[in-house]
Amino acid sequence: MTATAGGPGSWSENILEYFLRSNQITAEDGAQITWYHAANHKAQVNEALKSTAHMIEADVLLPSDGSEHGQPIMAHPPETNSDNTLQEWLAEVLKSNKGIKLDFKSLAAVEPSLMLLENVKRHLKRPVWINADILPGPNGHSRVVDAKPFIDTVTSFFPDVTLSLGWTTGWHPEKVNEGYSWTMVKEMEYICNELNQPVTFPVRAALVRQSCSQLLWLLKKSHSWPYSLNAQLCASYWIVDWLPGNSWLTGLSRKIAKALLSCSLV
Repeated sequence: MTATAGGPGSWSENILEYFLRSNQITAEDGAQITWYHAANHKAQVNEALKSTAHMIEADVLLPSDGSEHGQPIMAHPPETNSDNTLQEWLAEVLKSNKGIKLDFKSLAAVEPSLMLLENVKRHLKRPVWINADILPGPNGHSRVVDAKPFIDTVTSFFPDVTLSLGWTTGWHPEKVNEGYSWTMVKEMEYICNELNQPVTFPVRAALVRQSCSQLLWLLKKSHSWPYSLNAQLCASYWIVDWLPGNSWLTGLSRKIAKALLSCSLV
């Protein structure tokens, strides 16, 4: 069964359409959408909510010491404890009109987190992305979130939510860094080709230049997937040579530049 695009106000609404409709951007240009990353602790959430960021990204895991009665908390490894639970985080963010991206660092945190999301679903009239690194990528480690149980769990709760499916990556400033290989993108395509909801691929911006052919192939393959809208790329992990105005960006393939939903770091 083919899924349809999320309507206005639904959490599967296209991110560009949502912010354009609400007059927060002036064109369907991903470069206009700004992000606040790692809004985990309460102070960071408060800062994010006061900022001009359109989307707030935060990391979810279970506490290592069994505190918070096993409730999901907001932390990015190596931190495994936090002053903020997901329940508290949602209560604050839902007072705003900002989009949400939740990045899961462990499979164990997924189901209890989705149960909390289900409790507030009627208030989620904004884009919501559910993210996990499900495959090892360039210079990445093998500690990934198991793809099948992650996707199955998410879709059992929310079959139309946007899935953000990525690779673990690394960057070595003193070495030549290889990009996303054909094996990497073909494995991702194999996982995604039966999905019935929107998909976005978070990629490391510093590796896009080396991977244009592979990433364009992945986007092109998405045209034949069951979901009626094409997949998108979301570039993150900003470094000096990816900042606006640098020469390699202006020389980037026009096709991939148009396809790329680029995320500005606040």
